[in-house]
Parts: sequence; structure tokens; C-alpha cells
Amino acid sequence: MKESILLIGGGGHCKSCIDVIELEGTYQIAGIVDFPEKRGQQVLGYPVIGSDEELPELLRTYPNVLITLGQIKTPDRRIALFQSLLKMGARFPVIQSPLAYLSPHAQIGEGTIVMHYALINAGARVGANCIINTKALVEHDAVIEDHCHIATGAIVNGGTTVGEGTFIGSQAVTKEYISIPKNTIIPFGSRSPQ
Repeated sequence: MKESILLIGGGGHCKSCIDVIELEGTYQIAGIVDFPEKRGQQVLGYPVIGSDEELPELLRTYPNVLITLGQIKTPDRRIALFQSLLKMGARFPVIQSPLAYLSPHAQIGEGTIVMHYALINAGARVGANCIINTKALVEHDAVIEDHCHIATGAIVNGGTTVGEGTFIGSQAVTKEYISIPKNTIIPFGSRSPQ
């Protein structure tokens, strides 16, 4: 029997996460936590079963969680949720699409999702609570610190260090062996500083 997992956040990113979880087949989605007014609504057939205030009680039944709130402008809400859930004793499995490639020589932190057709190469390290989005490439020896979002089709070249809380937009490309400061936003389609 599959273990259950609770999803935190019921917006657009949640839908993409549901698709990955269903295809991976390791966890059964117990339900979604969102705003109180959304209770009883559904996201792709899964019910909103509670709000943030009910998390301590929900975690007693469903200790496995994934933060499915997206991250574009700021990581603050995802970080606050992660830290709060950790204190409550939540468990954060790594979720990896079977359509993604994760080198056996790479490391992935708890609560990170690796989405369809992403590629994480040898020697790369990805921290906790990250989003490695569809078709993103994290090259050899790159370091993605905690709470980062590497968006669709972005390329983090070899040896690059991406500071905590950074957002690398869709189709953006980093130069190899640079360090990107924490909480940086690299916009859609751009190239990192040389």
C-alpha cells in the first residue's frame, strides 16, 4: 500500500506536482492544504482538506508533505512553510519524475521536486525545498542551495553555485563556475553575469 502525501498549496504549480506524483507512483495524494475558503474544492480531482491552521492535526495522519506553492518573485512563503512544517515534525520526501534523469552521483535535498524531463548531472548538489522544473538542466558539479526554483528550460552550467532562495527564470542560462548570490532573480531568457 502506498504512503500518503499532503500537498501544501493548491495553485498552478500544484497541478504540475500532482502530475509528477501520479506518474512516479510512490505516494497517494491525501489532499491539499490551501486557504480556508477553498475547503471542499478540488484540484485535478484531489480535495482541499484543510488550511494552514489545521496543519498540526493533519500531520498526525499525513506526516509526508510536499510544498506545492510556486515560487517566482520571492521564496519567503515557501521558506516559512518549510521551517514551520519541520518544527511540526513533517517529513519531506524527494519527488522525482520518472521522465527526469538524476545522476547516481548527484545529491538532492529533502522536499525537492525534480519535474518531467529535468536533468541533474554527475557531481551536482541540490538543496532542500527546491523546484527543478520541467526540462531544466543542472550540469556537473553545480550547487543549488536550499529554497531555489530553477524554472522551465533553464540551464545551470557546470560548477555554478546558486545561492539560497534564488529564482532562475525559464530559458535563462548561467555561465559556468560562477557564484550567484542568495535571493537573486535571473529573469526569463537572460544570461547570468559574466
